[in-house]
Amino acid sequence: MATRRLLRPFAVLAAVLAAALAHAQTPPSAPRPAPAVQLRATPPSPQPANPASREALLDRVVAVVNDEAITQYEVAEQRRSVLMQMREAKVSPPSPDVLDRQVLERLIPERALLQFAKETGVRVDDTAVERTVQRIAQENKLSPDEFRKLLERENIPYAKYREDIRREITLQRLREREVESRVGASDAEVDQFLATSAARDGGEVEYLLSHILVAVPEQASPDQVAARQQRAVTALQQVKTGGDFAQVAASFSDAQDALTGGNLGWRSAARLPTVFVDVVRGLEKGGVSNVLRSPAGFHIVRLVDVRDRNAPTIVDQTRVRHILIRVSETVADADARVRIDRVKDRLDSGAKFEDMARVNSEDGSAAKGGELGWIGPGDTVPEFEQAMNRLALGETSGPVRTQFGWHLIRVEERRKQDVTKDRQREQARTAIRQRKADEQFQEFVRQTRDRAYVEYKADDR
Repeated sequence: MATRRLLRPFAVLAAVLAAALAHAQTPPSAPRPAPAVQLRATPPSPQPANPASREALLDRVVAVVNDEAITQYEVAEQRRSVLMQMREAKVSPPSPDVLDRQVLERLIPERALLQFAKETGVRVDDTAVERTVQRIAQENKLSPDEFRKLLERENIPYAKYREDIRREITLQRLREREVESRVGASDAEVDQFLATSAARDGGEVEYLLSHILVAVPEQASPDQVAARQQRAVTALQQVKTGGDFAQVAASFSDAQDALTGGNLGWRSAARLPTVFVDVVRGLEKGGVSNVLRSPAGFHIVRLVDVRDRNAPTIVDQTRVRHILIRVSETVADADARVRIDRVKDRLDSGAKFEDMARVNSEDGSAAKGGELGWIGPGDTVPEFEQAMNRLALGETSGPVRTQFGWHLIRVEERRKQDVTKDRQREQARTAIRQRKADEQFQEFVRQTRDRAYVEYKADDR
């Protein structure tokens, strides 16, 4: 069982705050926050004998973001989660003071984003949280009760886990609203992407990368730049003299993924920063670059693996219809369920699916009798796909709940299809949109933090 999967249900958020770090580094003149209390994974530090003193230490304010305090307790809690993730990823943690600084520098922009979300009306109700928790349990092949017991074994309070999920959903919805809903990729951009990729890589080549980022603050002085460059050189020397790259990344990197070994995942050349592209293509598997310079700071890149995505893609496709009754702020889940049950009763009494879809379905497919066309693996949300795959030809499902509402699903045909070209174009379109969204959200994070009042509290112990 992957604990990290349980703790981080939304992989897309793993790098949400990465670009904010170059700006978020504490300048040398500013007081550093005090280290958080030691956790199980590290040798315990001396604790005040007096419980009241210990409680005061935990509640000590280490930073203020606008009018909200970040306490040492919050840093310690986040640090504990990070250590669990690092243990799962088999990454050795940096020293406690370095880890505390890394954790705090991630909490600050996150807090600013959550404040903005609240101010602008992003809300996540208990139903959405509970549905997500149940989905995570199901994906881990656990019942709700088994899942809660697993959290207890990991010493994770269920109430806290739910609030962590709520924050994750809030950040995701904020990103969707502020960035992803406004980002597109034209056919001309897709054509250019594919032509450039073929010319440059001889096809769709993807790289599995790890990296180290030593961030340089905006408007840094020459001395600051030189100090950050020397830090990157020191990190590179440790790697080239046999140091484990993941551990060096955890100790030196300022990127959001530092605490998981600097893993960037699989990326095509088109999704790589320009400064990486030529260097990566010249590396052998396991090779490490020299120190690279970008506007964000100094980078070190390791090529873990390479793969070719040109192999034919044959998938099972299903031509499917559906009827959707949406759940919203004005339509309760129970009311939507009653409506979908009535529609199912009509179908069971002989009504045609197409006719009922035109009258009742609450999405764009209604005019086409609920026709969704040919659907392949991953084209729909998991709940819909699982229900669809269980149906025989011509069979209609019972009510199926997804994040969109209640569905009735009917399978019309099935086939095997070579979707290589279609999949390549869709992957290209996704890569373009993702790159645009990443860049724009990074800028959004920077701007949000810029607008925030941030004060670091000195260690007054």
